[in-house]
Amino acid sequence: MLLNTGDTIPSLTIPDQNGNEVALESLLGKNGAVIYFYPKDNTPGCTLEANDFQRLSDDFAALGINVVGISKDSVASHTKFSTKHNLTFTLLSDGEGAACEGFGVWQEKKNYGKVYMGIVRSTFLVDAKGKVVKTWTKVKTKGHAEAVLQEAG
Repeated sequence: MLLNTGDTIPSLTIPDQNGNEVALESLLGKNGAVIYFYPKDNTPGCTLEANDFQRLSDDFAALGINVVGISKDSVASHTKFSTKHNLTFTLLSDGEGAACEGFGVWQEKKNYGKVYMGIVRSTFLVDAKGKVVKTWTKVKTKGHAEAVLQEAG
């Protein structure tokens, strides 16, 4: 079930793009975090979304809010993606799917008549205590990071 306003994020420890085990709670900034889930590194929509969050990362930092991206891609894939696009925020590798399940973004999807399980592109704005302030689901990438920033501000 998708996390909604007022829900608390799950307590998880998963590897970041550098292979370090990171507790999700440790990534909350002074005023919280933007935790966004995306399907796949180096695909057009995911690259656009990551670059938009990177472009606005100083604005989020000024608000005391950290940006965290999560997908099921490997640590190695995240390392390449992060380096290629000069991403300074944390990417978490959720290979086991614990974060996807915990946030409720691992769902049945349909594409060209095929039904399969996958990550529904979703973003969670959470406060410094890990409570969800706002949820966006089935995100369209264009203009999304700006909308999140506006909500956060």
